[in-house]
Amino acid sequence: MTQPDNFGFGEEAGLLKDSARKFFADNFTTDKLHRMVASDHNPERMSACVWDRDLWQQMVELGWTSLAIPESAGGLGMPLVAVAGLVEELGRAAFPCPLLGSLNATYVLSACDSGGEAALTEIAEGMTATLAITNAQGSWDLTDTGVESTNGQLNGMAYFVQDARKADRLLVSARTKKGLSLYWVATDAAGVTIAPDAIVDLTRDQAHVSFENVQAQVVSDNGVAALSQAMPAIWTLLAADITGAAEWQLQTTVEYAGTRQQFEHPLGFFQAVKHPLVDVMILIDQCKSLVYNAACAFDMQPPRAAEFAHMAKASASECAAFASSRSVQSHGGIGFTWECFIHLYFKRQKHSQLLWGDAAWHRAQLANILIGTAA
Repeated sequence: MTQPDNFGFGEEAGLLKDSARKFFADNFTTDKLHRMVASDHNPERMSACVWDRDLWQQMVELGWTSLAIPESAGGLGMPLVAVAGLVEELGRAAFPCPLLGSLNATYVLSACDSGGEAALTEIAEGMTATLAITNAQGSWDLTDTGVESTNGQLNGMAYFVQDARKADRLLVSARTKKGLSLYWVATDAAGVTIAPDAIVDLTRDQAHVSFENVQAQVVSDNGVAALSQAMPAIWTLLAADITGAAEWQLQTTVEYAGTRQQFEHPLGFFQAVKHPLVDVMILIDQCKSLVYNAACAFDMQPPRAAEFAHMAKASASECAAFASSRSVQSHGGIGFTWECFIHLYFKRQKHSQLLWGDAAWHRAQLANILIGTAA
């Protein structure tokens, strides 16, 4: 099936994206974000988990957590192109919440056939979730888990678990005698311990989670297949988040360059400032095209979904690095201060740049698809 000219981004997807932008503009300004996550500038502060639960509940009531859930499980069953538009606005607002983690879990559970239906229903009803599938080395190989399952009990450790302290449920990958299985676990279950990580990103929290004789509900005995089917959506959504954040960085920097005066001219008068900002604009446009191309492939061309998602995440990771650099440098000395909002997005982008594979890793996967792995 060939892709439509608009990547399948129809009127309904456009309305969702526009409503999300208005929602965040009305309810969550950047100064509110700064007050929420950056009130303590002590470099030795403890890692915090702060988020607006009332605003999150409004998002649940708007149906945002149900967008990707099939209608058979109580969701809206919208295509990935529509969900990507929403996540782009989430990135633009840098809103601290478990939406991305819940969406990630949704796509994996949807690939688990009937085994994931009960868990999907819980997410549709407002439960928050996140993935616990990464080992201590931070390997993105889907078989590299630090958790084992024996007689239905989980033991081991999952690392780099995103927004774990905001989640009600964990989707855990664990080795069994037959291979890799996926389990649905309550974060308050006996034997589950969540230990926060100290990370640079103030808009998210991260943790490593230990499991000690934890009773868990199996949702798939073929975890590699389910994860492999879902990962293109996960990479694409993170690339969308990066794109939205980069748009905020560009817009904010352009506004500053237009008002800050140096040598009797606005900063934007000087080529050394304005030309790199144009480069950022081009990178963002490239990212946006690759994101929606990848989302459309996931919806309409599943055999090529991974290929296009690797392209989107590789491009987005590079855009994150360059847009962040230009935003800080163009702001000059104030760009390095805690009071300037720029640092919030710089740190979020650094986190996103590496999460689920950096540009080099995704290019390596693309090379394997293009020319095959080395003999």
